[in-house]
Amino acid sequence: MKFTGTDSYVATEDLTIAVNAAVTLERPLLVKGEPGTGKTELARQVSAALGMPMLEWHIKSTTKAQQGLYEYDAVSRLRDSQLGDARVHDVANYIRKGKLWQAFEAEERVVLLIDEIDKADIEFPNDLLQELDRMEFHVYETGQTVRAVNRPVVIITSNNEKELPDAFLRRCFFHYIRFPGIETMRRIVEVHYPGIKDELLTTALTQFYEIRDTAGLRKRPSTSEVLDWLKLLLAEDLSAADIRREGKDALPKLYGALLKNEQDVQMFERLAFMARGGR
Repeated sequence: MKFTGTDSYVATEDLTIAVNAAVTLERPLLVKGEPGTGKTELARQVSAALGMPMLEWHIKSTTKAQQGLYEYDAVSRLRDSQLGDARVHDVANYIRKGKLWQAFEAEERVVLLIDEIDKADIEFPNDLLQELDRMEFHVYETGQTVRAVNRPVVIITSNNEKELPDAFLRRCFFHYIRFPGIETMRRIVEVHYPGIKDELLTTALTQFYEIRDTAGLRKRPSTSEVLDWLKLLLAEDLSAADIRREGKDALPKLYGALLKNEQDVQMFERLAFMARGGR
């Protein structure tokens, strides 16, 4: 089985090579890139393309590695013991399986997404080293060892908010999703909005890349944001002439889909004012 992208996901050649290399090596694929470049969606498309079920583990700042394995609900067991419930005699009744456990015991090979690993504590990746390497872990409360029936395809995403430990990186196949160039972006847009008028698309993408390349921009718009912007332009039935700006520094039509903080909006307003000669 080889991943070559899907009808709804444009995968560049280097990305497909990375996915297939990670599958062949049976190592986690660590994917980095700007927010909005399709890292999370990649896992869903790999799942669809390879015909594998998918499990998603979305990481938060409070997430602990142990939660991916299992959690022991001691509070419920204590409450049940006070009520005389017979379930208390079997500790397994109070073990909640995490996403790794579910992936390990699945009857068929699955895609496991560990999304935004860099949101968690710095020790989080280290706490998963052995489990992801050996594909097994021990359940201390029951004394059992859980081993992967079928080694899952593990895809880990990171927005590069913090550095990941070297020991963790050694166990991964790494790929950085570069921001797509204009021709790749055209292909992406065609997937989402087939038949979009070429003049409108050319004008919109020219503006989009001008905005992204503006010096001093605090939050550069991403792929998902240009898709939202184009959706609005199409919904309003705007033409290329309708969205042309007086100068490259002027605010674009429906700019709220592209500019996401007041500092960037104010910067473009100042640039537009200066371009008009301060009038």
